[in-house]
Amino acid sequence: MNHEFYIKRCIELAKKATGKTYPNPLVGAVIVHNGKIIGEGYHQKAGEPHAEINAINSVENPELLPESTIYVSLEPCAHFGKTPPCSLKLKEIGFRKVVIGSMDSHDKVNGKGKQILQDAGIETISGILEDDCRELNKRFFTFHEKKRPYLILKWAESNDGFIDKDFKPTKISNELASQFVHQIRSEEHAILVGTQTALNDNPSLTTRLIEGRNPVRILIDFELKVPRDFKIYNNEAPTLVFNQEKDAEEENIKFIKISKENFLEDLLQKLYENQIQSVLIEGGSRTLQTFINTNLWDETIIIKNENLTLENGTKAPKFEGNLVEEIEFRDNKVSFFRNH
Repeated sequence: MNHEFYIKRCIELAKKATGKTYPNPLVGAVIVHNGKIIGEGYHQKAGEPHAEINAINSVENPELLPESTIYVSLEPCAHFGKTPPCSLKLKEIGFRKVVIGSMDSHDKVNGKGKQILQDAGIETISGILEDDCRELNKRFFTFHEKKRPYLILKWAESNDGFIDKDFKPTKISNELASQFVHQIRSEEHAILVGTQTALNDNPSLTTRLIEGRNPVRILIDFELKVPRDFKIYNNEAPTLVFNQEKDAEEENIKFIKISKENFLEDLLQKLYENQIQSVLIEGGSRTLQTFINTNLWDETIIIKNENLTLENGTKAPKFEGNLVEEIEFRDNKVSFFRNH
């Protein structure tokens, strides 16, 4: 039986929910009987049934389940949360075999799910396409293993390396690249900007160009200079405001007090405490450079408009990284870097 083929399908299914399962991981499941897929499912949203349960419920003839193999991209959970443990459900059904992509490093699981199945006498195999399964949940694994969010830096620059013209807001990326950015926003848990970007651009930081969820907005504003009638304070998404003045909560706004010393360390600790699993850092140049200089980033996305020369303005961040992919949207080149 080709285990890799079915785990690949689990990953495909899981990806359908990218950005929608926080704080839960992305998981897909496939049920195979005599070499034929008889059930599929994926975890669609936090609080709703997990992938294994959705796959089980999709099977037309439940009598086939005890003679079947279930494939799952991540170790079945072993704890009671908003839903009961999947490992107990698989044990109750008595699957012939369970094949797992990657183990779950979350404290509440971490081998316990697999152990429950093995103790029940179910043949259990793990580590199939493990790297691909970990890549699928890079945000989840970074959060639980490094105790901080997964960090993605992103900016657009002109061909001569500026992010604006004469220090005023300037449209750099074309319509296609802008839609792509909104797609990325919908897939990340939160989006971060500094005071200057908020004051200059008055951004709403939403996904208005596509159908998708709005990320949690994070504003670094030590002296609370950004006026309350700016878009970042509207009720379209929750907003965390890191500042030196106060701790307070009002409707969808949470003010979190933080000092300028050890700022990044404290920021990441507070984001971890607030269960933020991934952050898209959109600027400005100074904020981005701070993350680059301390080597605190996991991915960087740079959009370059090769037909645009600005000559004067805010210089794009100084950056060197490992290029992994490039995509072209007409005259915009999007480069993806990974921090190894």
